[in-house]
Amino acid sequence: MARRRKNRTHLKGAVATSEAQDSVPKSFIIKHGQVGSSLAQLVRDLRKVMEPNTATRLKERSRNKLKDFLTMAPALKVSHLVAVTLTDVAPSLRIIRLPTGPTLSFRIERYSLMKDMLKTSRSARSRGMEYLTAPLLVLASFPPPSPTTPPHLPLLMKAFQSMFPPLSPNAMSLSGARRIVLIAYNAERGTVDFRHYVITVKPYGVSKRVRRVLEGAKKSTSTSTTGVLDLGNEKDVADFLLRKRGEPGPDSEAGYESAASSASSAAGDDADAISLADDYVGRNNKKGQKKAVKLDEVGPRMELRLIKITEGVPGKDGTVMYHEFVKKSKAEAAALKASHVAKEKLRKQRREEQEENVRRKKEAKPALSAKDTDGLPDASDDDGEGEEEDDGWDEEEEITDGEDDNDELGSESEGEESDIEQPPPKKAKMRVKR
Repeated sequence: MARRRKNRTHLKGAVATSEAQDSVPKSFIIKHGQVGSSLAQLVRDLRKVMEPNTATRLKERSRNKLKDFLTMAPALKVSHLVAVTLTDVAPSLRIIRLPTGPTLSFRIERYSLMKDMLKTSRSARSRGMEYLTAPLLVLASFPPPSPTTPPHLPLLMKAFQSMFPPLSPNAMSLSGARRIVLIAYNAERGTVDFRHYVITVKPYGVSKRVRRVLEGAKKSTSTSTTGVLDLGNEKDVADFLLRKRGEPGPDSEAGYESAASSASSAAGDDADAISLADDYVGRNNKKGQKKAVKLDEVGPRMELRLIKITEGVPGKDGTVMYHEFVKKSKAEAAALKASHVAKEKLRKQRREEQEENVRRKKEAKPALSAKDTDGLPDASDDDGEGEEEDDGWDEEEEITDGEDDNDELGSESEGEESDIEQPPPKKAKMRVKR
């Protein structure tokens, strides 16, 4: 029987997966400097928005500088760094494109945390499974490119687009679209609104009470832990389905809801309904069914004002491409650009000099070690040259120290000194000039 040849096709898939992962933008979201508990929570909420392509459990220490993250990020294939800090005027947010820039600086005019949004909204409940896939980016109210469009707006759009994975409709699955990040430009205020939504799919064309029967209980109670709605207090299922809003419970003798009022409580009209192109997450969300799509805001919510756009990264700042408050003439901009070019040229020259010094020292090190080796005497030369250099040296001659000679003299005069009592030695006196 011939031996079957194994085809390693699984390696090709692994290589393709690794290449796709390398092309996905990854981010660090950190707090820089002394910030309060609210901004620290905002950083954690932003990390949740950017999941799963961000360092969720990144720990910042007080001794860590911004330069440490800028140095470490390229080695970990991180493409963006978002730094939140607190200034004297207002909180600020910086988006840094690694490794060469540009850097966008924003002022956070207003913000709301996730916990604030959950308190104010009854339906915005996140189950946690939505954060296994990256959110979809929606850019709204940005003016189309034209000669009259401000030049910083297209750059602002590209900066936000580069932070999220690009959409590929042919490759992505419908169940992977679970969240939406909305970036809306407010032309009147000159600000950018940041919103975060969770996509929910609900039955279409039925009233709210029927949807509750179909979807089941949303949360477990002390008496019911299953997903079945508890109708134990109702005399008839019609009492629950057809009762009008605000009417008393099952003990009353109220009438039933009419067909017209039931239709008015349906989830949207025909324009809001869609047919699912594929199976979606949730109960009874099968392909081809008609469903109503709803967006529930879960936060955080921010209102950002663009302050400045600079080339390069912090520490290696280049030309200021845009500034909200400082406007320069063409001559001043040209002079500033020339000074940045001169600084960059000087920095490059110093780097080349350092590299040349390191290379020269490495080349001189082997030569120096070889020279030291040549200067040492060989073992064969020690036998012949040693006798010429040592004049009158007798190898059998004893070597005695001065103390031994004194001992011999002391033994000869020991008898004489024993009869004569020696006076004690006098201490040396120190004279100090006054």
